[in-house]
Amino acid sequence: QAILCLPRSFEYSQKNAVLVPAAALGVGGVLLYWLRSGRKIKTIDMGDGWWGSGERPPKGKEDVSIRPFKIETSDKEIEDLHRRLDQFRFTPHVEGAAFHYGFNSGYLRRVVAYWRNQFDWRKQVEELNKYPHFHTTIEGIEIHFIHVKPSYVPHGRAVKPLLMVHGWPGSFYEFYKIIPLLTEPAKHGLNEGDVVFEVICPSIPGYGFSEASHQKEFDSIATARIFHKLMNRLGFKEYYLQGGDWGSRITTNMAQMLPQSVKGLHLNLVFIARHGLGRLICMMLGAYVPWLVGLSREDARRFYPFVQKNVYNVLRESGYLHIQATKPDTAGCGLNDSPVGLAAYILEKFSTWTDKSFLDKDDGGLESKYSLDELLTNVMIYWVTSTIVPSMRYYKENFAKDPDLSAHNRVGVYVPTGIAAFPQEIVHVPRIWAKDVYKNIITYSYMPRGGHFAAFEEPKLLAQDIIQFVQKVEQL
Repeated sequence: QAILCLPRSFEYSQKNAVLVPAAALGVGGVLLYWLRSGRKIKTIDMGDGWWGSGERPPKGKEDVSIRPFKIETSDKEIEDLHRRLDQFRFTPHVEGAAFHYGFNSGYLRRVVAYWRNQFDWRKQVEELNKYPHFHTTIEGIEIHFIHVKPSYVPHGRAVKPLLMVHGWPGSFYEFYKIIPLLTEPAKHGLNEGDVVFEVICPSIPGYGFSEASHQKEFDSIATARIFHKLMNRLGFKEYYLQGGDWGSRITTNMAQMLPQSVKGLHLNLVFIARHGLGRLICMMLGAYVPWLVGLSREDARRFYPFVQKNVYNVLRESGYLHIQATKPDTAGCGLNDSPVGLAAYILEKFSTWTDKSFLDKDDGGLESKYSLDELLTNVMIYWVTSTIVPSMRYYKENFAKDPDLSAHNRVGVYVPTGIAAFPQEIVHVPRIWAKDVYKNIITYSYMPRGGHFAAFEEPKLLAQDIIQFVQKVEQL
């Protein structure tokens, strides 16, 4: 009987040998699919908020109108500015210090003289008003934005809505040179792929002409939700996003929050926290065998020597960040009272964040990439709106909850993503590291020149990269 059972046992074993692995493979496949599907659909909860003063009005009673807005000035405003500039107390600079101690006070004297005697704020207000401005109330605060549509759309071309978000210490004005390149690309020799945009540039709440939050804890998630509501109010169901600095964080959060609304995300700065043994090994090996850890030669060139570029340079450039992430109101009250102090604080960033070598120049290299009119117009947006303090508070609200800005990195970004890596950016993030968060990178460009304020400094390069990215996404 035992002998008769052997063939059956053998047959049963054979079936097991086939069925068990097949079943395991099947279950494993389903589990893997479930896990992958789960990761893909994981999003940041949109939530809701109220940032106005007083109580929120009953649902349906909130003002959802979009109102035309015009920037204005007055004799009183200009006279007050001139009086304060006339009372500027000069501090002698250290000879040979250039910009190594911060804003060179010798050059600051020249900037103040130009500001007082030649800068025409009325003329710059006219320049600011050349694009249509609007206000709308969202979650209890006034949101300012410009909305620029192409003057002419060739037959057969679809217009793509593009939301562009600035950072600190910039403003919506950073985009004034890039807007015509995106809304009328053919006029500027940028007609690749026949892509035409209508551009929406909001001011982050607490910056410029957007009202500051009256409540604590207004962070990038709240901003992302408000900007989604803005685009929805404008009638858009799908749109492209672009950002650098805080704009990168905000637009990334928007893609993590409502990926079904985001056709594509283009960034010129990526926030990736470097943690773990694997990343440490990668950084060590990358100096000698970059190809072994997925780094290109250009990554290695931009990343090493590691201590100089990723420790010393970052420490030197981030003192402001520690102040603003802890007690912004203390330093902020002085900047809000002194136009000269405000200009020195802001414009010093436009020096070293544009090109690190500008530290060695007595004028900080400021006028090699920008005009004084452009730089002072950005400063004036902070001055006339008294928004330097709330703009600085934005650091505290974000860093208090998330000290290394990595909390949201656990939510992958699966929308098509384009990254423009400018060589003078404060930190370089290789493509292989960016993929930790951005799972669907369509384009990654090593830009030939430029720094932190890409749209302001190299508008044509950035516009080309955005257009090429969108062209590829549209072909998917």
